Amino acid sequence: MAEQSKVAERIRMYRERLNMGVGELAAKSGVSEDVVAAVESGEVLPALGVLTKLSRALGQRLGTFMDDQFKPDPIVTRAADRGKAGAPAPRLTEAGYSYHSLALGKPDRHLDPFFVELPAGMPERPASHEGEELIICISGRVELDYGAEKTVLEPGDTAYYNSVVKHALYAMDGKPASIYGIVYMPF
Repeated sequence: MAEQSKVAERIRMYRERLNMGVGELAAKSGVSEDVVAAVESGEVLPALGVLTKLSRALGQRLGTFMDDQFKPDPIVTRAADRGKAGAPAPRLTEAGYSYHSLALGKPDRHLDPFFVELPAGMPERPASHEGEELIICISGRVELDYGAEKTVLEPGDTAYYNSVVKHALYAMDGKPASIYGIVYMPF
């Protein structure tokens, strides 16, 4: 709940700084007013697509809502440290997948890199937002739905696309999968 609380507080703070109501943020972001209210109350931790829409509507980069600390360059995230005590905790979304930021502590970044774990059988709702994404399949098989097109990614495969087109990722074959995802959103 601490992660949800931090995200909720930051979204509310930036919305209030802009003298924007919940309804106005919902309209500007394309996220329903009920979802914005649930995020701000800490009831849910939004999926990356929802958080991206909210961050854009608030004029902030995605990491603004997730960073806990500042670290000097280079930011190194060891695979062996993920999930250990003291390491940044993964974020679990209402869509059922978890993700780890790979750039926590770098406030001046222009890319948001993530390690994402997709559970078996949990479909993600298609989303769209400004910017571009690079997906690198690490394990399992992943279906990328991009507009009307469906593409299967296997370990080592990549997909690079314009994020304004509705897109979603699914773990295939009834097994979990993992990817690296790098999101770029222009300001």
